[in-house]
Amino acid sequence: MYRKIMSFLEEWKESEHRKPLILQGARQVGKTYSVLEFARTHYENVAYFNFETNPKLNDTFAENISPGYLIPILSHIAGQTIVKEKTLIVFDEVQLCERALTSLKYFCEDAPDYHIIVAGSLLGVAVNRAAFSFPVGKVDMKTLYPMDMEEFMLAMGEDALVDRIKKCFKTDSPMPSALHDTAMELYRKYLVVGGMPECVKQFVETNDYILVRHTQDTILASYLNDMSKYNNLNEIKKTRLAYDSITVQLSKKNTRFQYKLIKKGGRAKEFENAIEWLSLSGIVSRIYKVEQIKKPLENYRNIDAFKIYVSDLGLLCSKKNLAANDVLYMVDELNDFKGGMAENYVNVQLEINGYQTYYWESDRGAEIDFVIQREGKLIPIEVKSADNTKAKSLNVYMKTYKPDYAIKLSSKNFGFENDKKTVPLYAAFCI
Repeated sequence: MYRKIMSFLEEWKESEHRKPLILQGARQVGKTYSVLEFARTHYENVAYFNFETNPKLNDTFAENISPGYLIPILSHIAGQTIVKEKTLIVFDEVQLCERALTSLKYFCEDAPDYHIIVAGSLLGVAVNRAAFSFPVGKVDMKTLYPMDMEEFMLAMGEDALVDRIKKCFKTDSPMPSALHDTAMELYRKYLVVGGMPECVKQFVETNDYILVRHTQDTILASYLNDMSKYNNLNEIKKTRLAYDSITVQLSKKNTRFQYKLIKKGGRAKEFENAIEWLSLSGIVSRIYKVEQIKKPLENYRNIDAFKIYVSDLGLLCSKKNLAANDVLYMVDELNDFKGGMAENYVNVQLEINGYQTYYWESDRGAEIDFVIQREGKLIPIEVKSADNTKAKSLNVYMKTYKPDYAIKLSSKNFGFENDKKTVPLYAAFCI
């Protein structure tokens, strides 16, 4: 299945300023598959080392981490000669070996002709919590996310539809109604299946939502296991409580995160470490309220007011135990959850595209779901789960800040009117 990360990896390989690459991201987003597929198509051979399945590797790095010492030994372990520029060296689950991570500094300084990619599921947690000697300035870094809506449609064989969507987004011209309906149906399928590569692959091959749900449940179980395995003993229960609460709070009309909803009397002091762990692991992302619409937005964020979204829509549906048909047909029983789910979906697409997202509220309660900096301009984004696109809050924002234009995401077709760019939900990946 095509992953956009391949283009980045190709640029990394050819760069004159290439450094060892750290590829991070939540479990099961396809890090190992992407790296090994890239190695297969762009290198003569690959030397792959997994610190989880081969814990004895740690002994090698405990002795000496200079490239001159490591390369002959790693060649022996891999059973093949590691050749400069022709072999891709891969360290997987590198969060389990601090010294392997530190060795990247010396590969950068003393042996830059060796191509190295390291991958880890909980690197953010490990680096921030442990006494890691992180190779600051000596590595390139990239985060891999679940598959976005575009990658999902390409996996479904809808290449021509993707091209049409991109064209309509660029020109603000409506899609033919039949194609619009097809794309909206694919959007609802994406909500159920999500972007975990294994789930997408299973769905493409079998069209079986029950099989996909079983895989999603397995991934969720591995997340819970990580919360126990790679966490402070005192924080395990708090982290699980916080994670459970996130999906519940998405059903609230006001999706701003509230500690008191984790448990009665819950406070930031008690749960902030748990929220931080979930964010660093890539399982969730936190977006802050911005107090003023000025550049840089980061300077005006309110650290006490934020929303939390999960990293994958399919896992969200699995966690909530939502029946596939209820989501595919958007039944009325889901009315309380539709808005939060659509917001979560849009945040995933924006985050994959590299945006730092914020939200905004007026003193009188008007709220804008997202504010981003796009092409140098501060752009508000309003999200509606259906075609009810009355946007009082957006009008308040536009009168107050007079943006170049605004984006309205809903089930309505493409268009542009009154400085508002209307974009169907399925085309959020184009932003």
